[in-house]
Amino acid sequence: MSKVLNPDILVIGAGPGGYVASIYAAKKNKSVILVDGRWIGGACLNEGCIPTKALVKSAELYQDILNSDKHGINLENPQVNLAKIIENKDEVKGKLISGIEYLLKKYNVETLKGYASFINDNKVTVKTDEEEFVIEAKDIIIATGSKTKHLPLEGMKQDNVFDSEKLLNNTHLPKSMTVIGGGIIGMEFAFIYANLGVKVNVVEFLPRILPSVEKDVALRLVRFAKQLNIDIYTSSAVKSVQKSDEGLRVNFERKEKLEYLDSEYVLEAVGRGPNIDGLGLENTSINHEAKTGIKVDEFMRTNVSNVYAIGDVTNIMQLAHVASHQAIVAVDNILGLEKKMHYDAIPSVIFTSPSIATVGVSEEYVKENGIDYEVVKTPYSANGKALILESETGFIKLLRSKETKKLIGATVFGKEAENLIASYTIAITNKLDADDLKATVFAHPTIQELVHESVLGLEKEAIHFVD
Repeated sequence: MSKVLNPDILVIGAGPGGYVASIYAAKKNKSVILVDGRWIGGACLNEGCIPTKALVKSAELYQDILNSDKHGINLENPQVNLAKIIENKDEVKGKLISGIEYLLKKYNVETLKGYASFINDNKVTVKTDEEEFVIEAKDIIIATGSKTKHLPLEGMKQDNVFDSEKLLNNTHLPKSMTVIGGGIIGMEFAFIYANLGVKVNVVEFLPRILPSVEKDVALRLVRFAKQLNIDIYTSSAVKSVQKSDEGLRVNFERKEKLEYLDSEYVLEAVGRGPNIDGLGLENTSINHEAKTGIKVDEFMRTNVSNVYAIGDVTNIMQLAHVASHQAIVAVDNILGLEKKMHYDAIPSVIFTSPSIATVGVSEEYVKENGIDYEVVKTPYSANGKALILESETGFIKLLRSKETKKLIGATVFGKEAENLIASYTIAITNKLDADDLKATVFAHPTIQELVHESVLGLEKEAIHFVD
């Protein structure tokens, strides 16, 4: 017989949405049960954000070593040990998982390792290895994340055809790799492996890589890709993958001509979709679709009043930090605080070399929507710390509304973009104008001084570059 449990809140999925919701709710004196069939930390911590950034660090360190002679440090014949790199990645991941598990236990969140499935709108069954539970919670938060998409093409299930999850555990460094997909996942892995000395090809269906960023930024990144021996083929439709003398052959059509690329490995990186498999949503009245996920309102509530959904499963924005913030919004609404989720100032970072960070609207967006705007592009070469970091080719593009004089968008291309974007995120979230940032003193010498320089540029008052 199934054991019946009656928590205040049931959270399904232990990723950056689910575990944040659980801890936050527990600290608000709610009894919480957290269910996940695979892992604490979700895809982000186990096979996404954290593991890939550990690899980015190792790959960029190898490049630093290769080019250290200009700094007077001579290291002969450095070697890449990918198995050790993967081991370090797993060590980082393990520390973070242990920390989350400690916090869940400390705040009395009951965790069940099992798979949840809805019986109806209000009841969920959970099967673990040992027993089965029926959970009737006052409120339910669905946070089951996303799953890797796969192309239904010939040859995609062969050995050495990887998806991002599988590649993160690969310990053999290939001589060459072809990446199918020039989006965020594909380009991050392309730069990781190219920085480690692998010959990389990228095949992208769309006319350019990284369609989510501004065109001039994507084109600038292509130049850096070429320097690392990454060849990019856009407007190219992959037809099949087959064996070849070199290992694998990717056949694709470009400009109405059939072409092919041979490489040792193939990475399939064509995005992720909402994960609702096995949830039993067909037994409920929850509004959902397989491709677009679970429908929610601005309060993160589904059409069933006591059921909420957060993170990638809603398919609104597939970002871990969005899931975490949605988690807090959902719990606050369960507590009766009437909080809304806003998406107009969500930062996004792509960890290529150099990295790219964006927040707010793009210049392409304001042009298409007839918004009267001002723009300034601030070069990294105007900053001493950027020169020390050998990132003088980077830049910041800053947008503001001519009507309100408020900052509305920023794009950072260069070293520490992931840190620089925070200042602009705060400014756009709080509807600040150039004067607000002009009045802020930034430490010297830091790359953060570029924030100050960029707003001076908006006022035609730049000190270190011609605006």
